[in-house]
This record gives sequence, structure tokens and C-alpha cells, in this order.
Amino acid sequence: MRPPVILSSVKTLTVRNLDTEIKVRLRIQAARHGRSMEEEVRAILRAALPGDSVESGSDMANRIHGLFSAAGGFEMPDLPASYVSEPPKFDEA
Repeated sequence: MRPPVILSSVKTLTVRNLDTEIKVRLRIQAARHGRSMEEEVRAILRAALPGDSVESGSDMANRIHGLFSAAGGFEMPDLPASYVSEPPKFDEA
């Protein structure tokens, strides 16, 4: 596992080509929350990227499970042994 990348020198982020509709919705949402648009974007990013910058495998599995659990479960059927075939033999001509 590689160490997390720390971007402490990044102090400004510019987002270009933002749709006008998104900008208007962001301004309205920020006003509803009593924040500036910049602080609203910070809050959105904090909520979208919770926890550590590097997610462990079990956390990722739990998040994936949470996303799809509402759709219902799926159990793999037990396959009878007759469905299991012999592996191919490559040493024969």
C-alpha cells in the first residue's frame, strides 16, 4: 500500500466551464445555508470525500455494499459437481 499523497501546497482550485445552471443552484444552496459559494463548495467536497484520503479495502467494500443493498441481495446458486469440468491438458498433442 502506498502512502497517501498530501497536497498541502495547493491553496486554490479553479473550476472552469461550470454550467450556468449549476452555478445558480450553488448560489441558491449557499444562500439557504447562510454561506458563501466558496464555503458551500468546501462543505460539498468535505461531505463527498469523508475520512482519510486513502480508503481501506474493507471500507470500499462496505460502501459498495451500501450502494447496492437497496436493490436486494443475490445468492450464488450451489452448482452440482457435474458442472465442474476437468482442466484442459496442454501437454498432449
